[in-house]
Amino acid sequence: MGVRTLVSWSSGKDSAWTLHTLREQGTYDVVGLLTTINSAFDRVAMHGTRASVLRAQAAAAGLPLIEVQLPWPCSNQHYEAVMRDACAAAVAEGIEAMAFGDLYLEDVRHYREERLAGTGINPIFPLWGRDTTALVREMLDSGLRAKLTCVDTAKLPASFAGRELNTSLLAELPPGTDPCAENGEFHTCAYAGPMFAKPISLVPGVMEERDGFVFADFTCE
Repeated sequence: MGVRTLVSWSSGKDSAWTLHTLREQGTYDVVGLLTTINSAFDRVAMHGTRASVLRAQAAAAGLPLIEVQLPWPCSNQHYEAVMRDACAAAVAEGIEAMAFGDLYLEDVRHYREERLAGTGINPIFPLWGRDTTALVREMLDSGLRAKLTCVDTAKLPASFAGRELNTSLLAELPPGTDPCAENGEFHTCAYAGPMFAKPISLVPGVMEERDGFVFADFTCE
């Protein structure tokens, strides 16, 4: 048995690929997915993914889902207190590591490492330092499928929201856009790939624009 590990699960392609990568490596025994939920909207923060879709992902991945409920609005102090409690509960269940899908933002990695220091949980970053163009093409070539659920309209046209992440979309990204959207250009919802036992059927809903972001809503059958 490997190191008992949770994947920090956003519902998007990077966390999905992190799960697949860890399973392929075999060093870490992934025993669950951990997600923060905006309790006011019952959705994953930023990505906007419905909790019902999130639960379908966990079922397709064959893993239990740990839902950390957050109020809205939520101060950083409250967020950190809730996460401390979640980590303490995880350690009590024998969790030794938590995996993140971060790629190269040093400040984000440092924040995660700082928050987990002394908790008994070791932060790991299986995708860290990968070339993002090669990485996203590897994902697509291996069968990962995802929809864009959130677009930052300061960085991309609103029309990208709701679209399929594929080679055609990558070719249309404006110059300077990270193909994995590590700088927040867009967020995704993964619905198929080698990390899932079966695809999730996503049904498109309404588009909503607020605070400079366009959100594409999806439900699952």
